[in-house]
Order: sequence, then structure tokens, then C-alpha cells
Amino acid sequence: MPKKNDEIVGIIVGGGPAPGINGVISSATIEAINEGKKVVGIMGGFKALFAGDLNCTIPLTIKDVSMIHTEGGSILRTSREYPDKVKQKFKVLMSTLKKLGIKYLVTIGGEGTLFMANWIEREARGSISVAHVPKTIDNDIPLPGGASTFGYQTARHRGVNIVENIIQDAKTTGRWYFITTMGRYAGHLALGIGKAAGATVTLISEEFEDNVSFKKVADILAGSIIKRLSMDRDYGVAVLAEGIAEKFDHEDLCKHEHLEKDETGRVRLSEIQLGRILKNFVKKTLDPLGIKITIVDKTIGYELRASAPIPFDVEYTRDLGYGVIQYLLKGGTGAMIVFDEGRLRPIPFVELMDYSTGKVKMRPVDLTSETYKVGREYMIRLEKNDFTGENLERLAKTANMKPEEFKQRFGHVV
Repeated sequence: MPKKNDEIVGIIVGGGPAPGINGVISSATIEAINEGKKVVGIMGGFKALFAGDLNCTIPLTIKDVSMIHTEGGSILRTSREYPDKVKQKFKVLMSTLKKLGIKYLVTIGGEGTLFMANWIEREARGSISVAHVPKTIDNDIPLPGGASTFGYQTARHRGVNIVENIIQDAKTTGRWYFITTMGRYAGHLALGIGKAAGATVTLISEEFEDNVSFKKVADILAGSIIKRLSMDRDYGVAVLAEGIAEKFDHEDLCKHEHLEKDETGRVRLSEIQLGRILKNFVKKTLDPLGIKITIVDKTIGYELRASAPIPFDVEYTRDLGYGVIQYLLKGGTGAMIVFDEGRLRPIPFVELMDYSTGKVKMRPVDLTSETYKVGREYMIRLEKNDFTGENLERLAKTANMKPEEFKQRFGHVV
């Protein structure tokens, strides 16, 4: 029988949805109540706290959460919030948390929410204990041992199902598809989907320097199409990480796309029609060569974020929810809870911050890793050996060009 006291555990979700949020809410609530604490959920992310809304919480009971761990979405909803005069409004947020009587705060989110958790913990000076559970389908938070953030595995799984179906459509109709996936500045989700589904080619932002030209990215895709045609394949699927759009010159990008920003002031990469832009560039390259290919652009991401978690993420999030409460109630604060070699452990916030930028450290795809190299090995892309000998002759013939013309036109992509 748990002992009763008046200490309150608050749970808040920030950033975009990710499969498994409800699993953390469920197990954290159950464990906290079993340890004699009251639990409240803060509705809608940090927005209400910045506004000083004292009616933003709902009580959570075991009955409320016992069966939500297999559901997608978030029963507490979520939001991205970065208000004007943030330093001034942050004082309101801290005051609101204290007026709500929250002693322990569980934050669930990505790097933006982690940044907020660190700020709250620092300002609380011991009055509120704070611990973070890493959530993002982007998989860009640096967890030990290359472990994935929760939500990533489900998003990849659902994305693979979609891409596999599109590959069959491409094969049946003799088309190419350019599929853009979410992931913000990291290419983990695109690479994971592309590898597992067997996409023809996958491009991620980590491959490109800042201010890369549309021509270079489009020529890589055009080169893949030509190489496939030289293999008597008139179809294919290219998976594109949305972060590639960030690598283009913004003034140049604005000529082709209206750039919208989210509540934090960041460009909505998911709203940029990257596939459509690159499709038009590729067609302008191929049409003069007499190569007529139908290209269809599609964006996936919102379909993945709030889907029901696969068993991996169900189990993973239940463990994390249990672990975050155990950490807080044993006196811990100021850390992110992770799984490391089969055991739950905290990583202090100070180890996760890049103090040269004032932001949370990010985990990009490591282009020297075997994970990337294996994916790259099985793509159909122009390689250095395609610009010599019989390979060059075959590709040039497919493109209705002379070998030296082909080499001069497409050699820059390798």
C-alpha cells in the first residue's frame, strides 16, 4: 500500500508528436502514484505555463492511464512555444509551476524541450526537480551507444510500409517517385526508411555543404535515373531528407518556395515541397536529353508522428517512464533518462549542452559510420568508376551524349 503525501509530479510534453508519448505518461503516472505521489498532466505543452494559466493541469489516475500505452498521439497534447520576450515570460512560467505546487517535473520531448527542461532546472535552484525523457522521430539527440530516441523506430516502420507500397507502384507504372521525409536537420529517418525499404537512392542533408546548389542535388538524382535506365529499369524511388532544404541558399530557395516558420521561429522544413522543386530541376535536365520520365513527388511525416507505437516503442517508453520517476524520487534532478546497455541511467543536462552555441548538442548521421556506408553501398548512384571505360560508354549512350560530354556534365556529382 503506497504511502500518501501532498507532493505533486507534473508531466509535460513539448515539440512535435512521436509514437510512444502515451507510454511514458502511463508508466510514469502509475509509478509515481504507487510511490505515494499525486500526478498532474500539463495540457498543451509550455504555452499555458508561459501564459500563467493555473487551469492548465488535469489530475492523472491509474485508471486514466492504464491502457493508453498502445495509443498514438498524446493525451496531454503538445505544442512548440517560443514566445516574444521569452526571458520575461520565463519568469511567468516559473511562477506558474510553483503556484501549481509541482515538486517534480517530467518533460517529454526533443532538443527544444530538453533546452527548456535544463533552463527550468537551473532557475528552480532545488525547488523543483526536473528530469527529461528524449522523444523525437528525428533521432537527433545524442544517446549513448547509438540508441534511438523513442518514436523513431515506429516512424521508420510506418515509413517503410509506405515506401514499399510506392516502390511497387513505381515498378507497375514505370515511374519515379521523389519522397521527402521528416527529420529536420538530421537524416536518420530518411536513411533508415530508405535502407529498410530498399529505395533506389536516399539523399540526406549531412552529405551536402551549406549553400549547395539545386543543380548539384538535382544532378545526383538525374544521374541515378540515367544509371537505372542503363540497367533497363525505367522506375525508381528516391528518399529525400527534408533537411536538404536547409542547405540551399535561402534567397535562392525563396524563388521556388514560400518559407513558413513555426512557433519557435524556425523554418517549417516539412512545408517545403522539396520533391516538387527537385522534380522540376531534374526534368529540365533530362528533357533536353530526350529522356522522358514521369516523376511524382510525395511528402511523408505527419502520417508517422501520431501513429500507434510498435511493440519496441511500447516497451521502451514504459521502461523510460518508470525510470524517470525512480530517478526523481531518489533525489535526482537535471538529467535525461536513457537506456545504456540494457540499463536505465541519467545523463546530466550539462553533458548535453553545447555551451559555445547555447543549444542542445545534436546527433547528425555520421558519414564515416558503417550504418551510412552500408546504405550508400546499395544505392544506385553515379560513382567514380562510372566515368571510365565501358561504364562511361553505356551511361553516355543512355543519355544520348558523347562520353566526354557526359563526364563533363555529371562528373561534379562524385
